[in-house]
Amino acid sequence: MRILLIACLRASTGNCTTADRIRSHVEAAGHECELRDADGVQSPLEVAKLIAQRRFEAGLAIHLYKAGRFLLGSRIPFGVIFGGTDINEDVKNEEKHRVMGNVLDSARFAVAFTCRMKEVAAKHWPRAISKIHIQPQGILTRPNVSFDFEAFLHDAGMMHIPGDTHIFLLICGLRRVKDPLYLVEAFAEWHEREPRICLAVIGPMVDPLFTKEVKAKLQNVDGVHLVEEIPQTDLQALIKRSFAVVNSSLSEGMSAAILEAMDLEVPVLARDIPGNAAIVQHEDTGLLFSSPKEFVKLAKRLMSEPDLKRRITHNAKNYIRTNHSWELERETYQNLVGLCLTVGL
Repeated sequence: MRILLIACLRASTGNCTTADRIRSHVEAAGHECELRDADGVQSPLEVAKLIAQRRFEAGLAIHLYKAGRFLLGSRIPFGVIFGGTDINEDVKNEEKHRVMGNVLDSARFAVAFTCRMKEVAAKHWPRAISKIHIQPQGILTRPNVSFDFEAFLHDAGMMHIPGDTHIFLLICGLRRVKDPLYLVEAFAEWHEREPRICLAVIGPMVDPLFTKEVKAKLQNVDGVHLVEEIPQTDLQALIKRSFAVVNSSLSEGMSAAILEAMDLEVPVLARDIPGNAAIVQHEDTGLLFSSPKEFVKLAKRLMSEPDLKRRITHNAKNYIRTNHSWELERETYQNLVGLCLTVGL
């Protein structure tokens, strides 16, 4: 079967990584799956013509509004996968809320990463609850064993960093919802007192205007470094060389960076928001903070209490093994595509 998968495919973003992974699951079942970038699509009519030209037999979309709306009116059966923005942000907009409801009505199935996401969706669109399946993101890390850490520091302008530096890694696309500036002042003050502490912000520059704002803010800030995106396997190798991975987002669906850090046995410090709290148990599989001041306090604990670090990384690794199986995710998507799209509900 020929399947069209529409998603936001900006390189090195969570959406792109998820889309690649789902495509691999679908193709492993013997289907053909073609990715299309939602940012390059103008209308459902354009997609309808594409479907006719390429003879697609089924469709998938990641994000109900950003991608799912382009499958409305198509004559092929399709399924949708909730992101974070649609559930946490787009529902606040009346028109987007209406469109997403139409997408759910038309979809053969929907996938939510967590029970909470399904519960929120069910409150907004109760008639769709029976078609929403829960499937956490599957994690399979493959860090580049040849990653040159010293070369990375050189290219990132961080060669002056002392050898005993504790690098905190904030992985995010530069857009406001990720709030990469949230901890900057706290880090700058901490770095002034303890020069071996630094924060590296790494990821694609998604929003050009906001990127300019971030660069301007960091231009005269010591201890915080803005780094361009690197390949996924290199990023995972960098995670392993970091002291901890940080998430300061205002809103998350399910952070792949957090899950990858857990799998790589690197501690996680995450902002206490619903999307993060769904996968990070405070002082068990990671640490949750609600303010920059609390972040610094918890980070210092992590540095001074090796038993705490060992415990949360051990528990986090077990959590990934139990709840984020890549093999189970593959089986789920293959079953949904095979049963729901070819046979129907």
